[in-house]
Amino acid sequence: MSAGTEARRLARRRRAQSWRHGWREFRRNRSGMAGAVVLTLFVVMALAAPLIADADGLSVTRATGGVLESPSGAYPLGTDDNGRSVLTLLIWGSRISLLVGLLATVISILIGTTVGLLSGYFGGWPGAVLFRLTEWFLVIPFLPLAIVLATVLGRSLVNIAIVIGVTSWPGTALLIRSQTLSIKQRAYVDRSRALGGGHGHLLARHVLPNVMPLVFANTTLTVAVAILSETTLSFLGLGDPTRVSWGSMLQDAFQVGAITTGSWWFIVPPGLCVVLVVLSFTLVGQALESVLNPRLRERR
Repeated sequence: MSAGTEARRLARRRRAQSWRHGWREFRRNRSGMAGAVVLTLFVVMALAAPLIADADGLSVTRATGGVLESPSGAYPLGTDDNGRSVLTLLIWGSRISLLVGLLATVISILIGTTVGLLSGYFGGWPGAVLFRLTEWFLVIPFLPLAIVLATVLGRSLVNIAIVIGVTSWPGTALLIRSQTLSIKQRAYVDRSRALGGGHGHLLARHVLPNVMPLVFANTTLTVAVAILSETTLSFLGLGDPTRVSWGSMLQDAFQVGAITTGSWWFIVPPGLCVVLVVLSFTLVGQALESVLNPRLRERR
C-alpha cells in the first residue's frame, strides 16, 4: 500500500472521528436538539405537503368553506377570506418560506464567504476595496434597499431570494474576513508559502478548510434572517402573488382585518410558524457554534 493511500485513509478516519465527536457534543446541547427536532418536523411537513393536503385547496375557485369560518371538524384551523382551509395554506406555505429562505442563504453565504476570504487574504488595494464595499452594504438599511431591488427585479420567488441574498451577506463577509486574517498568520501557512505554495493552493488547502466550520455554523443563523426577510417582503406585498407563503398569509390576514374581526385562526398560525422556525434555526446555530468553538464549551 502506497504512502499516499495510507495518508488518505488516515485523513478519512480522522474526519469520521471528528464528525462523531461533533455529533456527541451536539446531542448534549438540549436546546440545539429541540431546535433540530422542530426543524425536522417542518421540513417533513414541507416535503410531504402533496400527501398531507390537496393542492386544489389553494385555488380560490375551488374553495368550499365559508368566509373566515372559525375552526371546526372540517377545517381544523378555520378558513381565510376566500373560504380556503388555513391548514392547507399553512402546509403549502411552508414549502415556499423554507425554499426562499434556504436559496437566499446559499446566495448570501457564497457572496459573503468569497468576499470575506479575498478581502482577508489579499492585502493592498484589492482587500481594501472589498472591505469598503462590505462596509458600504453594511451601513445601508436593509429594508429600503430590499424594497427597491424587489421593485426593480419583479415579484417572483427567485428574485426575492436574490434580493435577500444580495442584501444580507456583509455580516458573513466580516466574520469570514476576521477568521481569514487570523489563519493566514499561522505557522503552517507560512511553511506552505515558503515551500512554494501559491495563493490558490493556500486558499483551497489551508484557509478555506479552516473557515468552513464557521461558515457552516453561520449558515443556520443566516437562514433564520432570510426567512424573516421573506416574511417581511411578502407581508409588504413584494412576494410572488401566485404562491402562498407564511408572509403572504399574514399580508392577506392584515388586509381583511383579521385582528379587528377576531379571526385569530388566520393570523396566529402563520406567525407562530415563522417564530418557531426562526427560533429553531437560531438554537441549532448556537449549538453548532458551541460544538465548533471549544472556548464556548468551556464557558458552559
